Amino acid sequence: MSLRVVLAEDSPLLRDGLVGVLERFGHRVAAAVGDADALLVAAREHAPDVVVTDVRMPPGHGDDGLRAAVALRAERPGLPLLVLSQYLEQSYAAHVLDLGDGPGGIGYLLKDRVTAVAEFADAVARVAAGATVMDPEVVRQLLRRRNGPLDRLTAREREVLALMAEGHSNGAIARALFVSEAAVLKHVGAILQKLDLPVTGESHRRVLAVLTYLRG
Repeated sequence: MSLRVVLAEDSPLLRDGLVGVLERFGHRVAAAVGDADALLVAAREHAPDVVVTDVRMPPGHGDDGLRAAVALRAERPGLPLLVLSQYLEQSYAAHVLDLGDGPGGIGYLLKDRVTAVAEFADAVARVAAGATVMDPEVVRQLLRRRNGPLDRLTAREREVLALMAEGHSNGAIARALFVSEAAVLKHVGAILQKLDLPVTGESHRRVLAVLTYLRG
């Protein structure tokens, strides 16, 4: 499916590269800008299917891109957002996760992941479709710090939850772990029960499980 994308990245070289990747996979980049103020203007003008933005960019060269994304999400609840970061910052990842409490897809990728163009394009598509997608390296590092309710999970259940956190479907998890999809469904059910999540829609409970996992 072709997506209308608004992209914000202050490095002209990387920005052009991202535009090329997105267009290669059949998407239309409605605007590619280099600062947070321009991102706000472009997203309001083009009403994109998904916004892809760097965290750090002008005008303040701090977390301006992330703050612009938060503002856009407040204006348009459910706007899919994929945030890129040069380094793993737990505070940034947590801020992105806070956006996942509402409708709409969210994602947090390290820029190194962008070099794997198929993975990047897949992440954009999954976020646009409403998924929560976290960089595998973010998941691995946060996993080392987990405690609390997650201690109730078995090793296999934690593996399943880690793959859920990366945005994989049950079928993809089954293939990654070389088990049946029925086995994955059983593990997902056990995870949701052990984390004492409220009984709501299945997709919403999966997101809540991922948020519980990554926030610890």
